[in-house]
Amino acid sequence: MNQNPSGPVIQTHQLTRTFTRHGRPVEAVRGLDLQVADGELVAFLGPNGAGKSTTLRMLTTLIAPTSGTAEVAGHDVVREQAAVRRAIGYVGQGNAAGHQQRGRDEVVSQARAHGMRRAEANARADELLAAFDLTEHARRPVSTLSGGQRRRLDVAIGLVHRPRLMFLDEPSTGLDPQNRVNLQEQVVRLNRELGTTVVLTTHYLEEADAIADRVIVIDHGLVIADDTATRLKAGLGDLVSLGFTDEDDARAAAERAARLAGATVERSGRDVAVRVAHGRDLAASLVTDLAASGVTVARIEVAGATLDDVFLDLTGRSLRESNEHQTHDQTHDQAHEQTHDEQTEKDGVAA
Repeated sequence: MNQNPSGPVIQTHQLTRTFTRHGRPVEAVRGLDLQVADGELVAFLGPNGAGKSTTLRMLTTLIAPTSGTAEVAGHDVVREQAAVRRAIGYVGQGNAAGHQQRGRDEVVSQARAHGMRRAEANARADELLAAFDLTEHARRPVSTLSGGQRRRLDVAIGLVHRPRLMFLDEPSTGLDPQNRVNLQEQVVRLNRELGTTVVLTTHYLEEADAIADRVIVIDHGLVIADDTATRLKAGLGDLVSLGFTDEDDARAAAERAARLAGATVERSGRDVAVRVAHGRDLAASLVTDLAASGVTVARIEVAGATLDDVFLDLTGRSLRESNEHQTHDQTHDQAHEQTHDEQTEKDGVAA
């Protein structure tokens, strides 16, 4: 547990991870300064290859930073790896349980590995399986469980030793929408009811928006935004879309909308898009004002900003498109880094 309960449960300073590709250094994470308070539910959001998983792997002691420092639960991730691991739970992108083993047996084995006596391990397994709605599936081979059931089992295994802090690396990837929502509900309950600090990575915009107290947007190894989802979206403003019957009216409307404080206006033919804070409240008065000057609005739509809009505003590209069109270089970099790290750990040399 944290030796300084009043301090942050995670604290990093200029945390950096560099690896080599084609003889040149590539920074997967660049100078991360981060503080996470006890009890927060924090989501790292960004496209594939942005540095989210690399950050978690450093914080969970799976790989060493190239430079900078990080403390987790009051312990240095390089000098006090065993203490960090005792304080955390970690669910990676792969399945934690053996495919041919029974789910309950896997939970019991993990509990025993953490030093629990047999009776305590059995009781803890039953408690966790019930908490994650897995009791009726407890004696089935893991390979026969659905994707959602297997991910819930992974989380249960990660919670065996009652960690203060849980790391989840893209926990919903590959799940259908129903199982994704179910797992999200379990994560929220873990945080709200049990008080566990949760840090997760995701590239699902809706997931970060729905469950996280705080969203950290990362791209090309850099943190480009860090706030609540509500404030990130509010800072961008609502999108007011206006349609007109002719271009002259659209041109006049664009000129009028441009007078709104802080507004960003784009016109395309007979359509005008206005991005402005509190656009939902301003839309009616804008339409009334245009009508008074003889300009009739044929169509109006008002939409709140999304996290994808925030990412687009910050980077000039869509987060959805970035995820759908992951580049070959990103895939190659991740594979190269993982292979390098695994070989380094095997050789017993710090990366």
